[in-house]
Amino acid sequence: MKSDFPKVAHVVAGRSLLNWVLAAVEPLHPESTVVVVGHGAEHVRALLPGGVADVYQADQLGTGHATQVALDALGATDPDDVIMVLYGDTPLLTPGLLIELADLSGDETARLISADVDDPTGYGRVIRDRDGNLIGVVEHRDCTPEQIAIDEVNAGIYAIRAGRLTELLKRVTNDNAQGEYYLTDVVGLLASEGDRLSAVKASPEEVMGINSHDQLAEARRELQQRVNRRLMESGVAIVDPETTYIEETVEVAPGARIYPNVHLEGNSSVGAGTQVGPDVFARDSAIGDDCTVWYAVLREAQIGDECEVGPYASLRPGTVLEDGSKIGTFVETKNTKMGKGAKANHLSYLGDAIVGARSNIGAGVVTVNYDGVKKSVTEIGEDAFIGSDTMLVAPVKIGDRSSTGAGSVITKDVSDDALAVERSDQKEIPGYSQRREARKAAKKD
Repeated sequence: MKSDFPKVAHVVAGRSLLNWVLAAVEPLHPESTVVVVGHGAEHVRALLPGGVADVYQADQLGTGHATQVALDALGATDPDDVIMVLYGDTPLLTPGLLIELADLSGDETARLISADVDDPTGYGRVIRDRDGNLIGVVEHRDCTPEQIAIDEVNAGIYAIRAGRLTELLKRVTNDNAQGEYYLTDVVGLLASEGDRLSAVKASPEEVMGINSHDQLAEARRELQQRVNRRLMESGVAIVDPETTYIEETVEVAPGARIYPNVHLEGNSSVGAGTQVGPDVFARDSAIGDDCTVWYAVLREAQIGDECEVGPYASLRPGTVLEDGSKIGTFVETKNTKMGKGAKANHLSYLGDAIVGARSNIGAGVVTVNYDGVKKSVTEIGEDAFIGSDTMLVAPVKIGDRSSTGAGSVITKDVSDDALAVERSDQKEIPGYSQRREARKAAKKD
């Protein structure tokens, strides 16, 4: 990855690579799950959900060694227990594939996942007898010319009886060019000693490991297709799935409509009957039912039902829109609550503000919330009318049903039902244009 960040901690479609693998395992309800950590252990440990243990592999001595470290951490096992061994960088694994892998029959010792690939270079080949039975795995460098031509490869993902795995790991040596202990050697020993083995076929995409940013992007495309497909099957209308980016953690209700170039991330949600997009980015934000949100950015915002946001609106953390309220064109909000039916239609900044129900915020209104030292709150009552280009210098309170004159700078509280105007009287200078032209002419002479 050409990064100091641990590979398995890289995020794709809302989850780290490792957490995608753990999510695929979860439906199997394993008795124990152990993650072997090494490089960047603290970063990896921080990703682990509750109930998942970790064990530190001080020396990275191969897959066989990592498996032994994990077995030691598991403690006592029954010989018939099924141990699954997976990689943390395979985010496209599916629960269905792993359930099939783990479902060993009574006399079966192990299963592995295989895939038919166009270019098997570098992969261990799955060797079968004339009847199609799995009889071994041969590493690429050890293949005969006939074996080189095999396109069924070993994905390195196994389910093995605990007793045989424990026994055979003790017999695996590091007598190879890398000086490492390989888990594939266990498969070879099982085959040579007559244990019953089988392979579960997967698509090449399902078992793809991530080793570069271009592969990370490829995985994102596949995961995004899965998310979008699931949502559309549930009743969500996605106009253009190719340009819609919805993370797995996002909830979208049936009946919602998603337009192109929408990005929904984190703990976001979209209600029924709501239109999102075009061109919306929302992170950790809740959007209610029957809303319209378009050409907008939402970060940690809470939107009620029947609200309208945009176009070209920015809702920053702490924004709350109650039912029927509106944030319009080129309006920015931060830590602001809009009461039911309140509206700020255009060209305003509302920061650290409480706006009462049905109040109207005119164009160019600013809540002046920062004096260079601290932030202060502006409170606007219900049914208030804030005239265009009003500066509300916080802390200040505007009463219910009160109004401010356009262009005012309000620094004092305004009573209920009052009109506050704070500006100089307009002056008119007769004949000004003629005198101006005379001055210009005099300068030319």
